[in-house]
Amino acid sequence: MTTDTQKAQQVQQVRQAEQEWIRWHEERTATVSAPYGPLSLAGTYWLSDHPEGRIPAVPGLWREDGEELVLTAAAEDGLTVDGKPFTGEVRLTADRGAIETSRVAHGERRLVVLVREGLWAVRDFDPDSAARKTFQAVEATPYDARWALTGTFRPYDATRSVRVENADGVERGLDLGGEIAFEVDGTEHALQVTVEQDGSLWAVFADATSGKSSFRFLRPAAPAEDGSVTVDLNRAVLPPCAFADHFICPFPPPGNTLPVAVEAGERNRIDN
Repeated sequence: MTTDTQKAQQVQQVRQAEQEWIRWHEERTATVSAPYGPLSLAGTYWLSDHPEGRIPAVPGLWREDGEELVLTAAAEDGLTVDGKPFTGEVRLTADRGAIETSRVAHGERRLVVLVREGLWAVRDFDPDSAARKTFQAVEATPYDARWALTGTFRPYDATRSVRVENADGVERGLDLGGEIAFEVDGTEHALQVTVEQDGSLWAVFADATSGKSSFRFLRPAAPAEDGSVTVDLNRAVLPPCAFADHFICPFPPPGNTLPVAVEAGERNRIDN
């Protein structure tokens, strides 16, 4: 039997969780709209589509050379490398850090080197992008404690790689390290997840409210030693490709479409 004190504590916990979610949503909006957030991605250019090495709207000559990318530039290209005006030739590897730490820049634009399954690309992040100028907000469903669930992480014996379609129409590999199981209204469901290097999890999922190309990401923290993990669907987020067409977000793997309507988390991008 729940006492009045216990009920009061439960109410307080829900209010605290709601306030934490509001702060999270505000921080998320700030991240999305930051100068080098996803709204600033103005182009992803695959070198295989430009064998001559000239990329539209991107200065310099870019070519692949084994496990490196070689950039050649003249003074009139106006490029900088490592913060200094650049002419000549430099060998580059894939950028791994924050966008603003990428080695190559053109004014305020950041030219980020990317490699996926052996294919090289250059991404153009422009703080002056049209998408960033028109962005107003991320529509999200208000916090609902019903969707803050406790789940169990079940690791696989070995990582499984599945081929899934990406937002650009190309199939690529998605590594899955286990699944998280949780209950919604007494019925168990499971989502396959990628295990990140820091132990946190990443799920790409759809639900009964989704269309064919509508899906979201969920990033639970690392599971506890007993496998328990918080599955807070209030923090389901739109994928980067919802903010710029030039991202190559993976679609959900087979089995990651929930049969229930998850009326929680981020829903749409709102523009002026």
